[in-house]
Amino acid sequence: MTDAGSFWEDPDRVEEFAGREPDRRLVELLESFEQPGVTRVLDLGCAGGRNTAVLAERGFDVQAIDSSSSMVARTRGRVETLLGNGEAERRVRVGRMEDLSDFASGSFQLVVALGVYHNAVSEEKWEQALKETARVLVPHGLVLVATFTPDFRPHGEKLRRVAGSSHLYEGFDAGPLYLLEADELDAEMARHGMVPVVPTETVEAATDTGRRVTANGLYRKRGR
Repeated sequence: MTDAGSFWEDPDRVEEFAGREPDRRLVELLESFEQPGVTRVLDLGCAGGRNTAVLAERGFDVQAIDSSSSMVARTRGRVETLLGNGEAERRVRVGRMEDLSDFASGSFQLVVALGVYHNAVSEEKWEQALKETARVLVPHGLVLVATFTPDFRPHGEKLRRVAGSSHLYEGFDAGPLYLLEADELDAEMARHGMVPVVPTETVEAATDTGRRVTANGLYRKRGR
């Protein structure tokens, strides 16, 4: 197992994530926004910038954070030709999902949280991440989610639950991850005032070493 910090700073991994196509669900969702220029979007855990770049290209008012400085640098490089160096540095920053204090409450119409919530290393971090997401969303704002489930088999073997934890599992190269089934994810989001727009799906895909299983959801923050 690799230390989580060094895992995400590895240059080859940064390029692997940068080379991925924009998320299909996100691209489809963006079509529903009639005024991109006045639609504020937070890309939470931007990785190599695949989704930040498409948001910038389509003219959305995008902010992006990632805990990896290498991922942030790669994402900045992708958007600075569109936004300029100063704007790229202002909009793409190192940050953590459980601490969005750089952003005021009700800042965003959309939060993109694809492959990020499961990186919570404790129940406290998980709780704070959802709390912060709900805080920075406007009433009726949307959050697009993809997160791993306990059925994920990164190396073909069943994951091991961490002793004393309900949802923390071992068996990943980057360290333990926080995993929930789709119905559990719905319940957790609802507890923070975010309810499904469409039924949350469990999606399976074969990988070179095992099987990837994710819960894919779209949630809307309740209005006042």
